[in-house]
Amino acid sequence: MEYSPPLSVKVWGDFARFTRPEFGVERVSYEVMTPSAARGILEAIFWKPEFRWLVREIEVLAPIRHFSILRNEMNSLQSDRSARSWEANGGGYYADEDRAQRHTLCLRDVAYIIRADIELKPHATDNVAKYRDQFRRKVKRGQCFNQPYLGTREFSAFFSPPDGNEEPIDATDDLGLILFDMDFEPDEKGRVSHVGHGPEGRMVVKANARPQFFQARLERGVLRVPREMYERGQA
Repeated sequence: MEYSPPLSVKVWGDFARFTRPEFGVERVSYEVMTPSAARGILEAIFWKPEFRWLVREIEVLAPIRHFSILRNEMNSLQSDRSARSWEANGGGYYADEDRAQRHTLCLRDVAYIIRADIELKPHATDNVAKYRDQFRRKVKRGQCFNQPYLGTREFSAFFSPPDGNEEPIDATDDLGLILFDMDFEPDEKGRVSHVGHGPEGRMVVKANARPQFFQARLERGVLRVPREMYERGQA
């Protein structure tokens, strides 16, 4: 089979936050973009049900810089049940009584090159070269399926083809465990997700999701995703 080099796209932005799940209510970013965030950017630019993205490398082009912010966030989740409870008690919702100050540690002035492959799914009928060409055209024109973002929708991402002059930062470090992606596993009935009933009979979609992590290392500014991670499931 003919080898095709990974597709590449340069992404950058003023701010980014790739949240570490172990910190709970405090929002603390990983030092580099995670593979799941990179996949999200690729899917925002070009998505088709006939294939999936396999992120191979993430090149860090800008020095890793942090900044902190404090934000007022709501403690309660929005739901029909909560609204009915407020109505039944003869009152409404007052945001001033439901606020909590949360600390967020973000990244600033970030830039990356994402390198990824396209893997066709069994039901695909067209050659992979068709989708590769479509992706290149979209990146060149600045077109996207949805607005890509850098970890959170507050931080929009800009993108373009690499110009060939980019150089990753000269940094090598063990990054510890980093989130690879969410693995949606079938349940005992073979369902990856299904419709169930929540409180008060409301229908909800239940997904069988399990986070996957890998031991990450930054080698001269490049984070390489182990290929075996894609063999453990359909993340």
